[in-house]
This record gives sequence, C-alpha cells and structure tokens, in this order.
Amino acid sequence: MQSAYSDAAGDSFAASDSRQRDPRYAATNVRYAFARRAVTALHRKGVLKLGTKQQAAIVLVSAPWPLFNRPSIQLGSLKAFLQKNLPAIPVLAHHLYLDVAESLGYDRYRKISERSWLAESVYGALLFPEQYDSIEKFWWRSSFASSLFPHGRDFQWVCRAVETATHRSLESVDWDLCRLAGFSICLGQLTSTLYLIRHLKRALPHLKTVVGGSSCAGKMGQSLLNAFPEIDFVVQGEGELPLAHLAASLVQGDSNLDKSSIPGTLTRDPTRLLPNSNMAQVPALDDLPIPDYDDYFALVRRLPPEKRFFPKIPMEISRGCWWSKKSPVGEQSGCAFCNLNLQWDGYRAKTPARVVSELKTLATKHQSLALSFMDNLLPAKGLKELFTEIAASGRQFQLFAEIRATTPSPVLSAMGAAGTETVQVGVEALSTSLLKKLKKGTTTIQNLQIMRDCETPGLPNLTGNLILHFPSSDERDVAETLATLAFVAPFRPLKPATFWLGYESPISRNPRAYGIRKRGNHAFYGRLFPIPVLKNLTLMMQDYSGQKRYQRQIWKKVEEEVHRWQENYDDLHRSPESGPILSYLDGKEFIIIRQRRPGQDDMTHRLSGTSREIYLFCQTHRSLRAVLEQFPRLQEDTLLPFLKMMVGKRLMFNEGNRYLSLAVPARYPFS
Repeated sequence: MQSAYSDAAGDSFAASDSRQRDPRYAATNVRYAFARRAVTALHRKGVLKLGTKQQAAIVLVSAPWPLFNRPSIQLGSLKAFLQKNLPAIPVLAHHLYLDVAESLGYDRYRKISERSWLAESVYGALLFPEQYDSIEKFWWRSSFASSLFPHGRDFQWVCRAVETATHRSLESVDWDLCRLAGFSICLGQLTSTLYLIRHLKRALPHLKTVVGGSSCAGKMGQSLLNAFPEIDFVVQGEGELPLAHLAASLVQGDSNLDKSSIPGTLTRDPTRLLPNSNMAQVPALDDLPIPDYDDYFALVRRLPPEKRFFPKIPMEISRGCWWSKKSPVGEQSGCAFCNLNLQWDGYRAKTPARVVSELKTLATKHQSLALSFMDNLLPAKGLKELFTEIAASGRQFQLFAEIRATTPSPVLSAMGAAGTETVQVGVEALSTSLLKKLKKGTTTIQNLQIMRDCETPGLPNLTGNLILHFPSSDERDVAETLATLAFVAPFRPLKPATFWLGYESPISRNPRAYGIRKRGNHAFYGRLFPIPVLKNLTLMMQDYSGQKRYQRQIWKKVEEEVHRWQENYDDLHRSPESGPILSYLDGKEFIIIRQRRPGQDDMTHRLSGTSREIYLFCQTHRSLRAVLEQFPRLQEDTLLPFLKMMVGKRLMFNEGNRYLSLAVPARYPFS
C-alpha cells in the first residue's frame, strides 16, 4: 500500500544540516527502520494479508460533521506521512462522515453540519442515552431544526438514521487486524468521535486509540484523556511525527507503550503533559509528502451514480498564522478572538515551487480543478508571484483561500487570473474603534477597499463575517458601524456572527481587559454531557459573564440593517447581467459612474478632467495631504467641497482625513 506520492517531496528524513543536529530525528530514523522490518515480517507470516473488507494495521477516522464534499486534509496528510516513512504498515483513511452524509441526504447533512450545536446534539444523544430528553428539547429550541423535517421526521429519526449509517460504515473495516485507531477532532466532531471510540473500545478492548486536532490542544486534550478511559493517547499539536512514533512503537510490540516517551503526545501519566515548546513538528513543510486522498475518492466512486459528485480537494500552503506572533516575553499577539492556531508552534510555509507542483499533481491525479487552500491565512509575501505562476500552468482552477483585509488589488488580480473564485477575508468589523479592540491591525477604510475590490469583475468574490456582541464593545462602536453600513450597499454583505469565546484565545487569557468576569465551558455543553463528565472537561467553546444583555441590545439595530443590506443586494443581483451595483466606465477625459438603487431608477454621474483624475487616484485610499500633493494646483478649500460632495452622494467614503472611491471598473481593470 505504498503511497503513489511517496517520493514526490523527497525523503522527509534525508540528511540535512538542521536535522543532523536534532537528536529527535536520529532516534526517529532508528525506530522507523525497526518498524519497517517488523511489519515486513508480519506480512510474510500472513498476519496482515488483505481480504474483502478494508484492512489496515492503522485506521485513521474522520467522524461527522466536516463538509462532505471534500476529503479530510488531516487524514490525507497523516496517511501520506505514515506510508512514506513506514511504507510496510497498511494505513486506511476512513472518511466515515461521507457515509453518514450519503445516508441522511447531502442537503440535510450540510444544513446540520453548518450549525455546530445541532451537529453535536445527534451523537450526544447516542453517546449519552440518559441525556436524550434534554438533548431533544435542546435540538428543537432551534427554529432551524424544524425546517429540516417538513414531513414529520423527528429527532429520533435523525438519531436512528445516523446510528445505522455509522455502524454500517464501521462494519466495512476489518477491525480485528487494526492495531491503532486515530481520530481527528475539530469543531463539530467532539461527540461523534467520542461515540465511535466508545463503541470500538467496547467491541475491541485491546485496540489502541489516539485523538488529535484543534479540539485537543492544551488542557482540552488532557481533560479528554482524564474523562474518557477509552482514549489511550492524545496528540497535542501537529500529528505527523507523534503518530509515526506511536506506529513505530506499536509494531515493535512495546509492552510499555502507555509509558513510552513520545514527543507531542499525552498519556495517562500526569508527568507527560508537555508545553507547546516541546511539540514535535516537521521543520520544513516541503518535507511533507503530498496528501493521500485515495480512500476518499474510492468511496465516492462506490456511491450510486445518482449520488456521486465532484469533490473539492483541500491542500495547505502554510501552518500557523504569521499575524499571530509571540513577543520576546512570551505574550501572544494576533486577533483577540482567535484560537485557531493552538496546535501549531510558530509559522511555516511551503516554497512557491512546491505549492505549484502539489496543486498540479492533485488536480491531475484526481481529475478535479476545484481546490481549497485550508490555511488560516495565506503567506504575507510572494502571493502575486505565486498566483501568477499558478495562472501560467494553463489550468482553469476553481480556488478558495483565506486572506487579510490588507491584501492589495494587484494580488487580488493575480488570484483572480489564477482561478480564485472566493476569498474569506478577515473583515470582522466596520468600526475602527472595534477593530482596535479585536486587535485586527486594520481600519474600516481598509476593509471597505477590499470589499470594493472584490466586486470588480474578474476578481474573487468576498465572504466575511461581522462580529456582533463582542465583549467591551460600546455605543461608539455601534454608531461607527451603522454609519459605515450606509456606504457598503454596493458590496457583498457580510455574515453576522455572534461572538463566542474560544478556549485560550487572547481575550480568554486576558478577560478583565474585556469586561469578562467569569469563564467556563459553554452552557450548551450541559445539555449534551452529564454533569459528572462535564465538570472534568475543558472544551473549545467557552461561556462567560459580562454585559451580555447589554451587547444584545446595542447591536440589535445593526442586525436589522445587515438583514436589509442582504435583501437589497440580492434584489439588485437577481438578473445575471445586472453587473456591479456601483461601477464606472472610463472615457479617458471623463468617467461615467452608474449607481444602482433598490426599487428606484439608476443614477448616473459624470466626472471630467481633474475630478476624474482625483476619483481614479483614490481607488487606493488616500490622505488629504496625498491628494493635494498629487494635484498641486488645487487648494484645500477647493478640494474639500468636491470630496465632501462625493461622500454625500456615497460615491466615496472617508475616515478621518483619508478618502476612498467606491465605484469599481465595469470591466476587468488590472493587467
């Protein structure tokens, strides 16, 4: 079962200066060599002979509820790494969530998966039957839940359907030959994974189980280990090296496996809790093999013809977040609300050549052009050159990526030319005072510039969130947001997102600065877990005390305005030929601006001569001083009335003494 990509990135453990000096890698090579010989011997004896069921010595499992239409990048990366470095050990990546999605129906699965509490409720009822009544009431509290079942199907039906699909999927694996089962736990996968582990351990008490992922970082992982005896190991941080060490120990038949010293791994020995500085990480991401998604695509091919689809392929350029950095005294910077990088120690990125090579290889092998970059944030440097090289491949990709709001227009242009259809942009707020509290390092006018750019034909579409109810936000933040909302009507609406407190986010580590008085697991977990179990757990979604009612009150008007914004935007885009809401055509000596309005006739504006030049100059937000320096013949008392008029007509936006033109070119502008 050697990976088809085993040599694609070179030998991860080939000699290099940095790794020759690191004793961890020398020890790793010895253990891997021993493991290869041990498993080869097992093959010769027929112990690991493949049969009709899916068989493997190691089974990696992704439980519901990830997006069903793409393979798990966690499983694909781990499987490829194990097969590259322990090629004799059969490894199966079991995408159990796809079996459940096919059984429930893709649309119903998608709707449940988009709401974490609904998703956790289903397996919560299976995991803790004594909680069923409480969980059922919790499920139906969501008005959305009733819309899933217009024909009388109820929560009990959902649980039975999911349970049946889950067991049928598990039965497709020959667990008798499995030595180690690994589970990736991310948001929405907690109760489903715990249910699977408990079920398997009852049937196979000697099966070793290991969990890892974003929901296992820090105290979360230790608490899972303490609360659920069915879990044998917890990986904290990156999974490749710790899992490979576990696999190597396993095939050696180590009788003291529970006490073995495995970097980045927790066992039941309380002295084994390791700080992040001891995470076992691959130093260079180029050393990682290309993810192996063969098991997922084989599963798609086995679906009935009417249920097959073209999956989207996940890949990564980097790990961690360059915006989030540790100071010399150990303090963590970055967005105040974010806890997405707990499993990484620092920031690493692949080289552009490797990214392009991997992109081409995955697209060619799986005959798909839809790929999603799973990075929390694309690299800060070299993006224009990278996407220019991707475009030069001649492939008509359909790409997705997450970027900062400060990404300049030429980079967006290169991304669009390479086939990037959608970008998730970290907008988060339309108030600079609130952005400072969020520690975004951006301003409102910067957010509006990228929102405007992404309305330009040929550039990626923008999706982003507008965080509501952030602790310490006040009437000033709300007033600034409402004032800005009057100018964003031409741009794709942001999605309102009620703030939730993430474990070990900067705000969680410094609660007093944000008016938070008390923290703990989110109250909704109390509906899912028995109290004796919950009191010993530290979980991803936290709850707090601190002016929650006040926050709901002051943000109510914003919620109403955002809803109106969405309605008007949708109405003005019902016709595919409608084009941007606010756009211009350039006649060289003049420009004509078209301003479309909901329920009213379009308005047109013509700017000639210097007025045209000023408007085009402010396509990038400019200070008043910069405009005066660009047009030295103008006096401030002449310029300001023009700018004020443009702002009054909502053709420009100003923040302080900076100005931004809001109309986009009606045709693709950047060469």
